[in-house]
Amino acid sequence: MCGVVGIIGPDEAAKEVFLGLFTLQHRGQDASGILSYQDGEGPGFHIYKDNGLVESVFSGEAVNRLPGRMAIGHTRYSTVGTSDNKTDIQPLVLNYPYGIGMAHNGNLVNYHQLVQKLKNEKKRMPLTNNDLEVIQNLFADALLSVSDGAEKLQFSQIGQAVKEVMSQAVGGFSVISMIAGQGMLAFRDPKGIRPLVIGRRDTMVKDASGSLVKKDAYCLSSETSLLSFLGYEVIGDLEAGELVFINLEGKLERKVLLQEGKAKHCMFEWVYFAGAESTLEKQPVYTARLNLGKGLAAKIKDLIKAGEMNPEIVVPVPETSRIAAISLSEDLGIPYREVLIKNRYIQRSFILNTPEKRAKAVDLKLNPVRSEIAGKNVLLVDDSIVRGTTSKRLVDLVRRAGAKEVYFVSTCSPIRYPCYYGIDFPNPEELIATGRDEQQIAQALNADKVVYLDQESLQDAIGVKDMCMACLDSRYPTDISAGEVFRQKRLGDRVR
Repeated sequence: MCGVVGIIGPDEAAKEVFLGLFTLQHRGQDASGILSYQDGEGPGFHIYKDNGLVESVFSGEAVNRLPGRMAIGHTRYSTVGTSDNKTDIQPLVLNYPYGIGMAHNGNLVNYHQLVQKLKNEKKRMPLTNNDLEVIQNLFADALLSVSDGAEKLQFSQIGQAVKEVMSQAVGGFSVISMIAGQGMLAFRDPKGIRPLVIGRRDTMVKDASGSLVKKDAYCLSSETSLLSFLGYEVIGDLEAGELVFINLEGKLERKVLLQEGKAKHCMFEWVYFAGAESTLEKQPVYTARLNLGKGLAAKIKDLIKAGEMNPEIVVPVPETSRIAAISLSEDLGIPYREVLIKNRYIQRSFILNTPEKRAKAVDLKLNPVRSEIAGKNVLLVDDSIVRGTTSKRLVDLVRRAGAKEVYFVSTCSPIRYPCYYGIDFPNPEELIATGRDEQQIAQALNADKVVYLDQESLQDAIGVKDMCMACLDSRYPTDISAGEVFRQKRLGDRVR
């Protein structure tokens, strides 16, 4: 899972991309980068990227060296390759044909097979361990074959090339790309697994004579929060399998190229990944999380009546579960207390890519308020329980602070199956719910009781009819026959 943004139209597009990346920092903390394009003589592409958070990678001087009215940016959460390899940082640039810059959010299940195909059949040698390079090369190869060297590309030609990518690349992906001298394009996978939204606003730019003229500017992003922050009016989500193209004059064209049955949007966006202020597929993330808490409250009321638990305070695990914990507390009539105080300079522990890093992050990230915890039955609310590493440390932390009983509740149903679409748990053996019931999970977490929201209530709370919930029910929306190869390769990446 990563954050992507593309802007075309303003005189200094990279400066807007830079500011926008701060609103997507929660989606990836391994690395960040910006690629801009300036039409005219000399090298059109200008790039700056490095490992680290946005604020540590970019200085004002670095951003000033990224001119042009078109730019794309990326915050990285590595699910292919290693997090410290600088060659894997996005965006990536390819010089032929035309010149193609690209960034994406997602994951290809058949990445390793496509690498071999490109090497053996197309004689294209990979320079990175990033699946974006596969998408970029597939697109470049297809564009070369359909364009016939045309000076100006037609929308239909770009569409043919993108459709070829969609027909070969299996997985979840949202892609933003620039073609030198042509414009900006974006597309979603045929199932719409990964999110992508578009917005528009008026912008004043200088024409050839130096006069200011009003033109359309467009912004594409993983989340609507970025559009709102930069003053773009939200047009809406790209559909599953849809292509959008905006040329250098600001003309927008869009078309659904390939859909494979019903769309399957990732439920984990509403549960955890997306910012609470965003709206995806017309469903506000904040409202969904309130509803998740209400769904849990209905289940917990029955357990309290049955005498199976007796919570005295409701405690959120910062930050994502706070909204659900508030509505849960209100419905139960049990006091809400923020007694796990967060160190705001520590990364999101779930998206750190090794158990050791996640464990250290939990120890550094949260400090308990002992005076409010000691002697009480604590209802700990978290968005999900994945590997259990973080959850167990949280339970132990609250117990050490003097809690009498600790109940751990999750707004997400048990995660028992691998994800191959951009969330980094491809190995089912790592998942605490695999092969365990709730009682066994509670024992593993050292909790007095563990409560999950059931899948039907989860879907009702989010309010999106068609979602990918494969990590809960193993109903994968794409072919996953290449999944075992991907899993083994990913385990090897972590060892290196």
